[in-house]
Amino acid sequence: MTFRVPLQVRSYELDALGHVNHAVYHQYGEVARVAGFQAAGCDWDGLVAKKLSPVLLSTTVNFRRELRANEHVEASCEAKFGSGKSFHLDTVITKADGTISADITCVLGIMDLEARKLVADPLGTLQAVGFDADILAPGA
Repeated sequence: MTFRVPLQVRSYELDALGHVNHAVYHQYGEVARVAGFQAAGCDWDGLVAKKLSPVLLSTTVNFRRELRANEHVEASCEAKFGSGKSFHLDTVITKADGTISADITCVLGIMDLEARKLVADPLGTLQAVGFDADILAPGA
């Protein structure tokens, strides 16, 4: 089951056309990522104490259907780890009727803040501070 967080579109998130401004979708994705990692037990303070931090390397939003004021949506969060230094976090913004409004694909890494380089094993690094991959990355 994919992790999801409920959101409601606020009037100040709208642009001149009366629908959600493109930049707000990035914020919705960030809300889903932070909530998802919290739900998975990731201890951010533990990462910082080890001089580590997640870094966003790229993000792509595909807009599918507009969102308007007061709509209720869900933002999902699913992590996909491979063998490299980076990993994907995918978010789907879904309207109450099941219509997909947008999908967001992010590439992240875990940076060693002293070396200023990505760690070789992001999943292992996250698990060392309590990350439960079964919550966001089933089968990882």
